[in-house]
Amino acid sequence: MSRKFFVGGNWKMNGDKKSLGELIQTLNSAKLDANVEVVCGAPAIYLDFVQSKMDAKLCAAAQNCYKVAKGAFTGEISPAMIKDCGVKWVILGHSERRHVFGESDELIGQKTAHALENGLCVIACIGEKLDEREAGITEKVVFAQTKVIADNVKDWTKVVLAYEPVWAIGTGKTASPQQAQEVHDKLRGWVKANVSEAVANSVRIIYGGSVTGGTCKELASQKDVDGFLVGGASLKAEFVDIINAKV
Repeated sequence: MSRKFFVGGNWKMNGDKKSLGELIQTLNSAKLDANVEVVCGAPAIYLDFVQSKMDAKLCAAAQNCYKVAKGAFTGEISPAMIKDCGVKWVILGHSERRHVFGESDELIGQKTAHALENGLCVIACIGEKLDEREAGITEKVVFAQTKVIADNVKDWTKVVLAYEPVWAIGTGKTASPQQAQEVHDKLRGWVKANVSEAVANSVRIIYGGSVTGGTCKELASQKDVDGFLVGGASLKAEFVDIINAKV
């Protein structure tokens, strides 16, 4: 089964209306591979702005949301609010949410369930830290993270799994194409054994961690790498080259 290539940009806490407006203009006017789904994670305060400026070939995403629809949760946003801005994607479980803001696997699972129940699509992030890779427990860590997500998913067509080795995020270190392929292959095997063979064959597993215009082509050629979640490079013109990595 062919899986549609998926490229997500995670703009994190970067940009303003001027710079993001210019970036969107660049993306709108660029010749992008029509066989690639492109989603950009914008800061919450700019979601409405970004969604309104983007061409139909692009989608916006929230970078986080909470596990309930409304209430006394100062500073949080809900899937209902995200949808009200015309946005249909959310990034959940990013390593910065896990390690800077202390989000647990359990909370990420609850957020995933609530987002999906309320009609959002989810980019669910998993990945090991450097000490975990060096201790040889990469599989144990990412399988445990994946299990909590999988336990909360009913419709896998609405989920993209993003494998992001934490040691490669923003460090300039990239997992080699072989390292990425090895983990993606094992993740697909886990999904086959614990969810179903059909889901394992259809779910998109994308790679994140210092993806650039220079590293994207070889990564994209790996059998089980179905796209990217791009940080810093998604704020630059080279994001176009990453989107077109398969061309």
